[in-house]
Amino acid sequence: MRGLSRRSAYNASMDVVVSGWDILDRMVEAVEKVRDRLRRAAQALASAGVPYAVIGGNAVATLVARVEPAAVRNTQDVDILLRRCDLPAAKAALEAVGFVFRHVRGIDMFLDGPHAKARDAVHVVFAKEKVKPDDAVEAPDVSDSDVGPEGYRHLSLDAMVRMKLTSYRDKDRTHLRDFIDVGLIDASWPAKLPPPLGERLQAILDNPEG
Repeated sequence: MRGLSRRSAYNASMDVVVSGWDILDRMVEAVEKVRDRLRRAAQALASAGVPYAVIGGNAVATLVARVEPAAVRNTQDVDILLRRCDLPAAKAALEAVGFVFRHVRGIDMFLDGPHAKARDAVHVVFAKEKVKPDDAVEAPDVSDSDVGPEGYRHLSLDAMVRMKLTSYRDKDRTHLRDFIDVGLIDASWPAKLPPPLGERLQAILDNPEG
């Protein structure tokens, strides 16, 4: 390590790319891996006749892209909504294409291979159940979904808004602002939502930069 700064030595030992077009290549590769994971999971479930809906950042991206592709955010997560009674059939379908089921810290997921990390997985949320005990409302049913030109089933805009307002984490509020920015949500929405979801959305509409 003689002749290298401490930072350079760290980068060399970790095989980290720190400059050049390789960084862009890695960014593109990461996005493609998520897209491929989503495609394989959705196709496997659909082929097996397992009702499902894509949720989370990929569903948000799908809805936003139809209005303004430049406003789409990339996500590392693949999240799906399943009915709990369909979990055994989902396991069979996804394990047949290389996914590995795990239950980790209260979360059901399908790792993308036996040596994959939790971030390289399909995460499961169960329909018509609360994700957290103190959630204001339950997750929607998989029937509250559409099949778009992308070829996979994703949660409807209305259901996605309710899920995002229920979770209400930083990234959920960011996704809601994206919906507002491209005109998918407007001032008429809070009145259509149950409390406290309507109040949460109104707060974002009142302070979209907050």
